[in-house]
Amino acid sequence: MPNASWTIAARAENVAFVRQSALDFLAGNGIVEPNLSDLQLAVSEAVTNAVLHAFRDRTEPGTVDVRVSVDARHVEIFVRDDGTGMAPRQDSPGLGLGLPLIRRLADQFDHREPKGGGTELRMRFSR
Repeated sequence: MPNASWTIAARAENVAFVRQSALDFLAGNGIVEPNLSDLQLAVSEAVTNAVLHAFRDRTEPGTVDVRVSVDARHVEIFVRDDGTGMAPRQDSPGLGLGLPLIRRLADQFDHREPKGGGTELRMRFSR
């Protein structure tokens, strides 16, 4: 099963890099439109969510890990940060639509807070 992974500093300027890298990997492994755009959007929303919300109590950014795998029937995307976990934010710069959008796009979606902290998002899409 082909897979790729990236670890980035949780900075806004790194979101575009991961989004494009995932797009290139997926296209190189036979994923075509309209699935390609949905997958690109899901990666972008998940990573942006981590960058904007996971490190709200820190002065320095943490890290965001992204892993994408492709098999004959599915694409799986895993995004994990080492931040403070999910919590409402009164000063949120976004509209709060990222996770609901991912839920709508994905065939399976799960988010959890691991014991060591942070947030994990797992998404599965049919090809």
